[in-house]
Amino acid sequence: MMTDLDTLSINTIRGLCMDAIQAADSGHPGTPLDIAPVAYTLWQRFLRFDPADPIWPNRDRFVLSEGHASALLWSLLHLTGVHAVDPDYEILGRRAVTLDDLRSFRRLDSHCPGHPEYRLTSGVETTTGPLGQGVATSVGMAIAGQWLAARYNRDGFPLFDFDVYALAGDGCMMEGVSSEAASLAGHLRLSKLCWIYDSNRVTIEGHTRITFTEDVAERFLAYGWNVTTVADANDLDAVSRALHSFKAETERPTLVVVHSHIGYGSPVEDTPEAHGAPLGPDGVRAAKRFFGLPEDADFFVPPQVYDWFAEGIGARGDRARAAWEGGLKAYRDAYPQAADELERIQRRELPDDWESALTTFPPDPKGMATRDSSGRVLNALAQAVPWLLGGSADLAPSTKTRLVFDGTGDFQAGDHSGRNLHFGVREHAAAAIANGMAVTKLRPFWSGFLIFSDYARGAIRLSALMEIPVLHIFTHDSIGVGEDGPTHQPVEQLASLRAMPGLLVFRPADANEVVETWRVVAALRHEPAALVLSRQALPTFDRSGFGAASGVAKGAYVLAEAPSGTPDVILLATGSEVALALAARDELAAEGISARVVSMPCWELFDRQPREYRDQVIPPGVTARVAIEQASTLGWDRYIGDGGAVVGMHTFGASAPLKQLLTKFGFTPEGVSQVARERVAAGRGEA
Repeated sequence: MMTDLDTLSINTIRGLCMDAIQAADSGHPGTPLDIAPVAYTLWQRFLRFDPADPIWPNRDRFVLSEGHASALLWSLLHLTGVHAVDPDYEILGRRAVTLDDLRSFRRLDSHCPGHPEYRLTSGVETTTGPLGQGVATSVGMAIAGQWLAARYNRDGFPLFDFDVYALAGDGCMMEGVSSEAASLAGHLRLSKLCWIYDSNRVTIEGHTRITFTEDVAERFLAYGWNVTTVADANDLDAVSRALHSFKAETERPTLVVVHSHIGYGSPVEDTPEAHGAPLGPDGVRAAKRFFGLPEDADFFVPPQVYDWFAEGIGARGDRARAAWEGGLKAYRDAYPQAADELERIQRRELPDDWESALTTFPPDPKGMATRDSSGRVLNALAQAVPWLLGGSADLAPSTKTRLVFDGTGDFQAGDHSGRNLHFGVREHAAAAIANGMAVTKLRPFWSGFLIFSDYARGAIRLSALMEIPVLHIFTHDSIGVGEDGPTHQPVEQLASLRAMPGLLVFRPADANEVVETWRVVAALRHEPAALVLSRQALPTFDRSGFGAASGVAKGAYVLAEAPSGTPDVILLATGSEVALALAARDELAAEGISARVVSMPCWELFDRQPREYRDQVIPPGVTARVAIEQASTLGWDRYIGDGGAVVGMHTFGASAPLKQLLTKFGFTPEGVSQVARERVAAGRGEA
């Protein structure tokens, strides 16, 4: 039943959205206008969320996947009085979104940016905007919730039973990542997951009849979802019935298809501005008149609306949180070890003795592939960190990311306790799902071949933008893939990942650099990392004669000093090419040319070091420098300078055995030595 206060609250939301968008002279008013009744019903009648503690672990999650409607979320956060939280997870005594914040919508340093941004404004569960990302990420949240329940719930202590809601639009349903994620969610029977599909049949270019005429409900039924339909978004009782249907479903995720109409008979309906541009002053006044709001009162909120939300979502959330905290206190007494784990998860802290799981590898000229050493380290570390879990995009036997010790198991329908996830051939969804697990505070990893990082790039970028510690593990890192040919041989991917702000990219050279890479990435709290690993075996260096692998923590270090102590040339390399640099060093030494070898597993960490350290590793006075990497040369100029050269890839690869490829593209000791000789001669002014 819809009351006068329901109507007033919904129209207040609409008014705030119109005013914020008009004040910014930028934004999309159509979606907030059409879907406000649905969002209101969810928040006021169903969402288990305490505005006074927006990071309470068992809160329901709300994801605005159609992030262009962010004014809707900002209005809800303001009206419900959601409290601000600082980066150290301390709750502050002020609103996350004030009316002044709404007035500064889409302006510099505003808490109300153009799309929801995680960590910027409390109440935003994940960054959205790129369509499809929100719903895909919500699958990761649901997986995390189900796993937390399976691991930590005990008889009488249902610590985790939260629901995950995502509000999506036509664009979300068109994007491929949503299909990948929905397919997996149906397979896994994530019954605590509800997507609300705002079917208003409008995108930027016009009516969806020109692009999107499939039966979405039938598609989701085929995925194994529970599907229910609401014929009119204004019908709060119908919306409530649909959400009750979701709450009653215990075997399948739920899709609620809501048929909405931009403007709902108001003067703005069916105008191009209603979807993608502000309404203009006259349009806003006309719409307010239609909705019964004061025409000339901007950012108008009747006092009773604040009270109404406080009596609804506020009181309900407070009771639920208080009851949960009371249960947690008793749980802590009964299960202190499990409670300690939960507290560490929420603070993104690791067990006290986690580093004891990391051991060194003995020298071995034959060595092993860094994917193999990484798999061993991952399994050792996962035993020490029980909330480290993940899987592969159908490539675990190749990426060596399966957890194989006792008690790991597979996360599957019917058993959500396993720590091995199987994402299927769904790279984009795998990365987005890992993001969802990370914002729920687990430590997720996912893996695939480096070449297919391209398929996942949108979600990788969001992990960096959100500053969440997702581990993106990539193997088959170079033309070393060999016979598979150029479709599987990455060339530009390393440069592309390194170009991404906030992402640490590691390409370790041997098993012990792998150990030190994991030491760094396991401790990350606010940064994602990409591990780039080899398929082919690499020698494990004898560190008694070389620099310590702990230099990985500084991004680059002197692995082998010049035989004379003063280098004539510096050889810079990553991954498999570090051993090649060492071989070239020996060849040059026989000719009286003294070469230093620098291993550079992580450019980003090296660039953060003090200038003094960087100059020690790469002395400015030594201008003869050669970088060696089986990848695009883009970016190496910052390290080699004007007097340097790069032995790298300038084309795509080729299909052939590895040794033939190395010879063809110059990755041999002779090829590197020749380039080094030329650089030394040029530096000496020799012809």
